[in-house]
Amino acid sequence: MNRDWVDKDFYSILGVDKSATPEEIKRAYRKLAQKYHPDTNSGDTRAEDEFKKVSEANAVLSDPEKRKEYDEVRRLVSAGGFTGFGGSGFGGGTGFGGQTFRVEDLGDLLGGVGGLGDLFGFGSSGRRGGPGPRKGADLGAQLHLSFEDAVNGVTTQVQVRGEAACSRCAGSGAEPGTASITCPTCNGAGQVAQSQGMFAFPQTCPQCRGRGRMIDSPCTACRGSGSEQRTRTINVKIPAGVKDGATIRLRGKGGPGANGGPSGDLLVTVHVARHELFGRSGNDLTVTVPITYTEAALGTKVDIPTLSGPVTVRIPSGTQPGKTFRVRGRGVQPAKGKTGDLLVRVEVAVPTRLSRDEKKLLEQLSEFDSSELRDHLKT
Repeated sequence: MNRDWVDKDFYSILGVDKSATPEEIKRAYRKLAQKYHPDTNSGDTRAEDEFKKVSEANAVLSDPEKRKEYDEVRRLVSAGGFTGFGGSGFGGGTGFGGQTFRVEDLGDLLGGVGGLGDLFGFGSSGRRGGPGPRKGADLGAQLHLSFEDAVNGVTTQVQVRGEAACSRCAGSGAEPGTASITCPTCNGAGQVAQSQGMFAFPQTCPQCRGRGRMIDSPCTACRGSGSEQRTRTINVKIPAGVKDGATIRLRGKGGPGANGGPSGDLLVTVHVARHELFGRSGNDLTVTVPITYTEAALGTKVDIPTLSGPVTVRIPSGTQPGKTFRVRGRGVQPAKGKTGDLLVRVEVAVPTRLSRDEKKLLEQLSEFDSSELRDHLKT
């Protein structure tokens, strides 16, 4: 679990309530991501920082499991049970409503609640300690697709700028051809005991900084950190039928892990361009077709384009403006789920200019108009 969860209020960062629905969170993230996106704020470091914050917040709150764990961590910390090593939560040996706990039992207590034992330095098994492997941070990226690529699916690429495993040492931190050694201060544990009164509390080893190992010959590229800032090109397979605003999770393509932990994930937010002819409602495609007054009155057949070839739609006589006809199976065919339909909405086109002959014919036709058409409006 990320220790930043204690200090960062992801709901405030996105500007939503704690009870916000997934749709509200998605809308808030998309609005802020567009506002602070590096593509529209070139050279603005503040906008870049804000973009990273909202991406991190969205990565947690858009994932139901992570959001549940994050809420539980925030609830426990704000409940007053964790006030620091010197406060009533730990130092006095009491807390949680006055109940007394042994310090050596705190790791077992906290380790079972969303990884809080690791957060406060007790490890996942109480007395064992040690920093252990930590998963890398999740990163965010934006991908813009054409309407056709979103409907049909496509394999494309995104550029990701951020922390990545050092390309020279492959993340080991050691110069190629050399090896690391066990830290002599902590004997590989990554932590040392710090005395506070009657108790000894674990803290990160100051010599190896929690790694448990020392590097005699640090990598000349990353100076022993094992990571570097660079731009990576990552292949992304977009499934057919992806919707605007959808998030594609690429496992292990995020930031590098620590102490041998796995890399984080890359969350790719998809933005779909509008089509000049078609709209979309779920898996259904929509299209508006103009017809003439005589076609609406007498009926006709109209050839309609689709994404998979034209179809002919029969317009019956007496069709009213706004009538929608459904063409089965000519909508979006997603990678999973049912294929949508094509919804054809007809509009009666009223001419704005009439020739003398056209006007004369319409005047003759108007003699047959019903005199009762607006009787219901009379009072």
